[in-house]
Amino acid sequence: MRVLGVDPGTRRTGAGVVEAQGSRYYLVHFEVISVKETLPLPERLNAIHKGLCKIISEYHPAVLSLENVFFGKDLRAMVKIGEARACAMLAASEHGIDVVEYPPARVKQSVSGNGRATKEQIQHMIKTLLNLKELPPEDGADALAVAICHLHHFKSTDLKTKSLVSRLRSLVE
Repeated sequence: MRVLGVDPGTRRTGAGVVEAQGSRYYLVHFEVISVKETLPLPERLNAIHKGLCKIISEYHPAVLSLENVFFGKDLRAMVKIGEARACAMLAASEHGIDVVEYPPARVKQSVSGNGRATKEQIQHMIKTLLNLKELPPEDGADALAVAICHLHHFKSTDLKTKSLVSRLRSLVE
């Protein structure tokens, strides 16, 4: 399975594509879509949308994974993140791929084992999990982390389903 993780922002949007083959994860692509802060917001959102559409068209992920919105102290920042999230959701919808969301603590837990991990800890774990030569930038690491979170969740759900099916079969037989 191939997953596009997105860390949305109106100045920098991280995008990372990760593929699972068995129990291993492989980096397919990651980038940070940087947009000039001096551009009007509609132009920045358009650039983010176009950048994500290009990634989806080129790498064909099965799903787009995002962090849920968390409640912070800065309402303006939250609104801007929401606008960038909407760009990601729109890009996914236009390409017919599902969108899944995870709480920030679950993303951190799935990558580092600690739901309160720092940005630096996430960067180091992403480097290790994907066998990268250097630390990815924060936005890229966060995007890759949310992709890996979905792959962990998908595997866990898939194993539970297979286990349930096998138990049901044994009851029927």
